[in-house]
Amino acid sequence: MRNLAIYEYIDAIARSGSIRQAAEILAITPSALNRRVLALEEELGLQIFERLGRGVRLNTAGEILIDHFRRHIAETNRVKSQLADLSGLRSGKILIACSQALLPFFLPAQIKKYQAQHPEIQFSVQVRDGLAAANALLDYSADLALVFEPLDSWDFQTIVTITEPIHAVFAADHPLAKSKELRLSDCLNYPLALPSRPYAVRNLLDEAASRMSSQLEPTVEAESYVFLRNYTLFSQAITFELKIGVPPDNMLPALTSVPINLGREFRGSLHLAQLRGRILPIASSKFVEQLSTEFEQNYTTT
Repeated sequence: MRNLAIYEYIDAIARSGSIRQAAEILAITPSALNRRVLALEEELGLQIFERLGRGVRLNTAGEILIDHFRRHIAETNRVKSQLADLSGLRSGKILIACSQALLPFFLPAQIKKYQAQHPEIQFSVQVRDGLAAANALLDYSADLALVFEPLDSWDFQTIVTITEPIHAVFAADHPLAKSKELRLSDCLNYPLALPSRPYAVRNLLDEAASRMSSQLEPTVEAESYVFLRNYTLFSQAITFELKIGVPPDNMLPALTSVPINLGREFRGSLHLAQLRGRILPIASSKFVEQLSTEFEQNYTTT
């Protein structure tokens, strides 16, 4: 819809912090984009951007305006999705802010399943946790968040929560590979490859170790679960993930995993959330239905 163009222009500039960069994204010339901004500011009778040395940023008036613009864009996209659904096209894009642990296996499998029925639907997946995921919902760059930290603000609605045990992950020929269940103390005799402290798994492990009057001393620490898994293939190191992030059976035969008995208080929680009060586009709401069914049938919901 052409009358939304100026909303999308201002949104692109606000996100990029640069008229030149926004122009490249929008495939128009910087001078043309700048003229549209100046025309809007003249119509409003005030400036909405502060001009900086290497870019621009929203001023107070701009912050008020951009919230209105983004709500309008999101609502229009929802209506367009409903109209497309009526015509049988089911087109659209689903925007997801997602914790890293879900990227290798769980989310690709769910997207593949969804697109088997709705091949026209596109997905945009952003790696976001905590505050970054909350901000993505607030600025409408994400429809849904799949995160391991609850979004407690009143601004957000948790759709479903599941609880997940922690698994030890190591090479298939590791001395502990044939175990049915492990204690954390069983793992301390081997090198530890741990996720960094911002991640929920690390926080749970640190707290469990503290209860044992122990402290985890990793040989390797990283923000990438893919790196940590690969590192265990070259050593006797052990890494840890929530069950939902563990490779499915036979997908990575060089790796195996065993559940860690830490007690129910040391289970991770995964939350599917959205912005409170927002009516999602048809495509996103159908994906919510699929995820909710998956969680209710195959996971422990709370």
